[in-house]
Amino acid sequence: MIRINLLPHRALKRKALQKQLSILAGIVCAIGLLIVWAGHAMIADQVDYQNTRNQYLNDQIAVLDKQIEEIREIKMQTQELLDRKGVVETLQSSRAEVVHLLDQLVRLLPDGVYLQSVKQEGLSINLVGYAQSNAWVSTLMRNLESSQWLESPVLIEIKAVTVNNTRQNEFNLSVRLARTSTGDEDEDLMNMEG
Repeated sequence: MIRINLLPHRALKRKALQKQLSILAGIVCAIGLLIVWAGHAMIADQVDYQNTRNQYLNDQIAVLDKQIEEIREIKMQTQELLDRKGVVETLQSSRAEVVHLLDQLVRLLPDGVYLQSVKQEGLSINLVGYAQSNAWVSTLMRNLESSQWLESPVLIEIKAVTVNNTRQNEFNLSVRLARTSTGDEDEDLMNMEG
């Protein structure tokens, strides 16, 4: 006997093919969702890792900022100390100047001249005093010019005045203090003391 299949085989094949396509579409969707989830998880991990790195860098930047501020403070303190050191060195180098100035004024002052005031501003010295005559003022200026510690005497003013019922000449002159090396000053100071 011969068997004849009268069922619609094409419809069955179509149904089987649709079933296979549905299964395949489900598998592809599942794989797609799995890939999207894995990609999202991987990107989320990378974002978390980058956020961790950023936080670490921010923490390190804060530490470095604090160190930079400390370095600035140290530099300011160092500059202040260097400024103080410079002032001390200047005072140290010029400590003998006052001694030399007073010594020179005493030695160079003629008998007929006496000083009322001595003012020093930097290297400039202003002398105000009285003399018995203009010649004594001229002698004082020549003496100041010949000094190794003083230079460039300039007469600012001289006028006749009466002091204690005697006629005197009041003078005002300026002179500059000559700078010499500190070694010479110390040696001369030692010679004066000895």
